Amino acid sequence: MISSVKHSSAAIGVTDLVRRGSSPVRPQMASIPLISATKGPNLSLATRKPLYLVSPEGFGFGSRDGFMSAAEPRGFALRCGAYEADRSDSVEISGEETRSAASQKVKIGIYFATWWALNVVFNIYNKKVLNAFPYPWLTSTLSLATGSLMMLISWATRIAEAPKTDFKFWKALAPVAVAHTIGHVAATVSMSKVAVSFTHIIKSGEPAFSVLVSRFLLGETFPVPVYLSLVPIIGGCALAAVTELNFNMTGFMGAMISNLAFVFRNIFSKRGMKGTSVSGMNYYACLSILSLLILTPFAIAIEGPQMWAAGWQTALSQIGPHFIWWVAAQSVFYHLYNQVSYMSLDEISPLTFSIGNTMKRISVIVSSIIIFHTPVQPINALGAAIAILGTFLYSQIAVAAGDG
Repeated sequence: MISSVKHSSAAIGVTDLVRRGSSPVRPQMASIPLISATKGPNLSLATRKPLYLVSPEGFGFGSRDGFMSAAEPRGFALRCGAYEADRSDSVEISGEETRSAASQKVKIGIYFATWWALNVVFNIYNKKVLNAFPYPWLTSTLSLATGSLMMLISWATRIAEAPKTDFKFWKALAPVAVAHTIGHVAATVSMSKVAVSFTHIIKSGEPAFSVLVSRFLLGETFPVPVYLSLVPIIGGCALAAVTELNFNMTGFMGAMISNLAFVFRNIFSKRGMKGTSVSGMNYYACLSILSLLILTPFAIAIEGPQMWAAGWQTALSQIGPHFIWWVAAQSVFYHLYNQVSYMSLDEISPLTFSIGNTMKRISVIVSSIIIFHTPVQPINALGAAIAILGTFLYSQIAVAAGDG
């Protein structure tokens, strides 16, 4: 930017600053509107922005390759420019960042509230269905089928953008789907035999399985605090199990197998999601579709259409048309809560997610005890509290140590 210098009594040109013998070089100057003026007794300086010297030449030096080097005097040529710090931009950016952070917190809060609410509703309707229709393999299949159908319709109608996948993606997803299928069915089998609260108390011991599998099968090591955090988890689960009034070995083993399967699912997911651009929502949709294909033949072989038909008629005669709503609700809410959890994982850190998962499990346990009037002994409640506290401590220690 060019600045103009004026004197009150005589005009001072650039050539007056140079020796009489040197040929004057007429500087190119552009007139500009004067915004601010600083006046002295005999000198008036008008400028629009702070001054800077771009390339001083003429004093025996020239600029070459970014360094000052000797050069023949070519007269004096001085270019004046200016930088102006746009303070309004910085204020806008700061305000924009503040608004963005606030909106992100609101978004995460909505995700968490939706995630917990959907999970609670799913567990309630799932237990209602299993009490009237004790066929966990079909119930699990219907959950996956409903979610797969919802996503296929969303992609076909362009409500959601279909993911771009290839054979490599599905190959990496296959072991994840196998583990997810086993974990899903095992958890459903558990809830068909024992109280929802007991299943989730045992499932709170999943971090212990994660550490043990990673240590003995994958050769990973962890800091001592991580191992110490497993003590309350294992101890709390054991205390809750031995004091459970309606203990069932099938239900207990189903929850344990579910823990182990989901640990492998998480391990395979970390490997399979590397380098993929598929969003969390679409990733879970693809996982549901592949798990459905895996589960369906096993469900038919283990239970079969004849058992399903007889059980369906019995449930309808006992419950009435409401039973159909229960089945639809548990299937839809199963897909929605898992989908929201994967979407949440895209937006938050592993520590925040683990804390949210712990709080979700507490909400499910408490709500199921209230709704189903599950009898709980004080010692049983103490075991559950210790196990959940251990899970919470583990999540913080493990993520702080870089595991997660």
